[in-house]
Amino acid sequence: MNEQQKALVKGTVPVLKENGVLLTTHFYERMFKHNPELKHVFNMGNQQNKKQQMALVMAVLAYAEHIDNPGILMPVVDSIGQKHTSLDIRPEQYAIVGGHLIASISEVLGDAASEDLLKAWEQAYHELAQLMSGHEQKLYKEKSTKSGGWVGWRPFRVEKKIKESAEITSFYLYPTDNGPVADFLPGQYVSLRLFLPELGLLQPRQYSISCKPNGIYYRISVKKEIGAKQPDGMISNRLHQHIEEGAIIDLSAPSGNFILKQGETSPQVFISGGIGQTPLLSMLEHLVDRKSPVPITWIHGCRNEQVHAFKQHLHHISSQHGKLQQHIFYDVVSDSKTGDILPGWVSLNKIPEEFLYRQAQYYICGPGPFIKTHYNYLLSIGISKDSIHFEEFGPASISAA
Repeated sequence: MNEQQKALVKGTVPVLKENGVLLTTHFYERMFKHNPELKHVFNMGNQQNKKQQMALVMAVLAYAEHIDNPGILMPVVDSIGQKHTSLDIRPEQYAIVGGHLIASISEVLGDAASEDLLKAWEQAYHELAQLMSGHEQKLYKEKSTKSGGWVGWRPFRVEKKIKESAEITSFYLYPTDNGPVADFLPGQYVSLRLFLPELGLLQPRQYSISCKPNGIYYRISVKKEIGAKQPDGMISNRLHQHIEEGAIIDLSAPSGNFILKQGETSPQVFISGGIGQTPLLSMLEHLVDRKSPVPITWIHGCRNEQVHAFKQHLHHISSQHGKLQQHIFYDVVSDSKTGDILPGWVSLNKIPEEFLYRQAQYYICGPGPFIKTHYNYLLSIGISKDSIHFEEFGPASISAA
């Protein structure tokens, strides 16, 4: 890109901030109209709740703001690339997306979209697509060369289906070819796809792997979405209601960069809300399996005892790891519960200071507001932002910047 084109792209930042969701909503509607086959790739639930539109706005805005030095966006590029490779996105699909994006800019901005502006954005998108697809090819190579690794979709059999609480059920997934499965970094996820008769579509969803790496199977632990009638929640509910032991489902290889830092000798603090404990449980199991001597603080919140998954498993882990401290919050505490349960939402100021270690690595998983609250609290007590790692449910809507 030349300097004039970069200036034109940066000049659209105020427009994106004001009209970004309008633009991206038009873009998705246009793309699905002309290329309906892509509905099998995209999470249609996130289309209806506007999360995908907002995530695209943030990505485009970040690129426009950093057009002079796109290398600064590599953490974002990696996160998107991890998601894309989990969905088997290929370079040729970038051309389809790019064509609809440039056309949408023209159609939404109207007379304000000059020929020079459209050419500038066309070149910007071309360079971004090269950056993204180049990074994704490296990720595909890593997946394919791992022992037990693969690219694309691989059939797995549900060997066990175990109810963990009133809302959460675990699925133990073994490859149908009985071969090994690729190891993964604790905290990563797999993409799963099922056919939804209600929509007449294959739909992919990401689920954190909730067990330690073992080379034999993956475990995912899925929350039933009570009352979900829209695409958002349909896959989780279909798993609960229709997928039984012996069923075959397709998985992509593990992906994701919300991972346990390897080789750490500092204390570890895990903070989760509801189903957000699943990637953290994988991290915890890995530490215990490696007989890590570091102190660990486990902080978890859920509505009540009935929906609290893995509580017995955590008690067993506590017996194996002498330096694990649990702090559990219930929105509603029954009269029969003793003082080991804290009432209300997770509040870090109720945790004894000696268990919020200054030199610890912190991992937070849950919805956006949950993460923001605890991220800001940790900063306020002097924890370095470099020591705080988080993953949000669904497409990212928050940033640590």
